[in-house]
Amino acid sequence: MRFVLTDIDDTLTRDGMLGEAAYRALWSLREAGLAVVPVTGRPAGWCDLIVREWPVEAVVGENGAFAFYRAEGRIAELTHPAVAGEAARSRLSALREAVLSEVPGSRVARDQFARLYDLAIDFREDPPYLGLDEARRIKAVCERFGAQARISSIHVNAWFGDYDKLSMVRLFLKERWGLDDEAARREALFCGDSPNDEPMFGFFPLACAVANIEPLLPLIAVKPAFVASLSHGEGFSEIVSVLLDRRLDAPRNREALPAKSRPRPPHGRG
Repeated sequence: MRFVLTDIDDTLTRDGMLGEAAYRALWSLREAGLAVVPVTGRPAGWCDLIVREWPVEAVVGENGAFAFYRAEGRIAELTHPAVAGEAARSRLSALREAVLSEVPGSRVARDQFARLYDLAIDFREDPPYLGLDEARRIKAVCERFGAQARISSIHVNAWFGDYDKLSMVRLFLKERWGLDDEAARREALFCGDSPNDEPMFGFFPLACAVANIEPLLPLIAVKPAFVASLSHGEGFSEIVSVLLDRRLDAPRNREALPAKSRPRPPHGRG
């Protein structure tokens, strides 16, 4: 095991905050020599900060549109070849107006200003909250316009282009570390919490989820192989603890991270 891939919202965070348990788990993985790659629906602006300031090697953002990663002292980018780009902006604008007019209470996510390739409709990040029925209606409107659409724990994300989290992860692991699909399945663990993680659950044998996925399982055809007993960041920490404990029984592979990329984890609160 060399790589830990993880969703962010409601997998690492609770109520939008990255807590101590998840933060220390990220540092524990880094110190153990595993490369951590968040795989998220969050926007490019957030992802640039995350790859610079978190103990991670890369981040896949906007549900697979791109990957930002550390490379020889700089931040590099790999964009999915199926990204629609500037040509899709007018179509996304029309889609936004249709959703807002057809689904009462829907609104554009506050992080939309930082996005490059997709539209995020908030149904459960900021109050007043909408339910899963409204999220399904938003998704249906997006698909009627020919967009890809996924429901996360907080947003419905929509984009034009034939890609998703999984296709970008497979491309990135191959381009960055030379992993084919067989090696990726063998050497990477994934952790998520919501329906937009389903392609990852189906591809990775070691696909895990935190306990707050339970209410959303009826929306997921392909279930994760393991569900933690704890929720949110505490559940992620639980999964990391099991992984690291079991790795003690085998020789450690510290080749995923260059030695100079392995700072000591922080001590105390900060």
